[in-house]
Amino acid sequence: MSRVRVHNFSVSVDGFATGEGQSLDAPFGHAGARLHEWFFPTSTFRRMQDKPDGSRGADDAVAGTWDAGIGAEIMGRNKFGPQRGPWEDDDWVGWWGPNPPFHTPVFVLTHHPRPSVEMEGGTTFHFIDATPQEALRQARDAAGGLDVRIGGGPTTVREFLAEDLVDHLHIAVVPIVLGRGERLWDGLEGLEQRFRVESVTTPSGITHMTFTRP
Repeated sequence: MSRVRVHNFSVSVDGFATGEGQSLDAPFGHAGARLHEWFFPTSTFRRMQDKPDGSRGADDAVAGTWDAGIGAEIMGRNKFGPQRGPWEDDDWVGWWGPNPPFHTPVFVLTHHPRPSVEMEGGTTFHFIDATPQEALRQARDAAGGLDVRIGGGPTTVREFLAEDLVDHLHIAVVPIVLGRGERLWDGLEGLEQRFRVESVTTPSGITHMTFTRP
């Protein structure tokens, strides 16, 4: 069976994966770009932006595994956009422009389903009201035997972890303190007992932790 994977998921040292106060101009709230500044110089990120060059050190070596063998993604609504409640603007198609970096079917979890949106490059957003188990069933059907990535945000990743549906989890612990926002680890006491855990700290100061099902 295909695996369920989480990659390049940044968390502050006090456990927050996004800041408080998300808006159109601030996708990660008061955290700004601080959780992801380690990722921006990498060649992996630069390729996602259709730009050349970029660093090829340890951070890139870890980050670059994010899309290999992925056939579909599941994300929470707040990763897709800042709107809450019923959709007021169906013209909003995400933060990523006309050619999002996913290039697979993407299942957006929402209590307010809407028609699917087909984008350039093979990305199609499907908006579903589903449990983690049902969302994973649909994503696996669409993935054609490839793996399914859980893209975030923290609430979505936490729900899939709580249901023991994740096979591989990569957390990038960033040496900043946010103090407020949305935490990842709440309610997941003893999580490490399910996985083989490894970690490495790179020269940038990021600690990459991987949790892999034995």
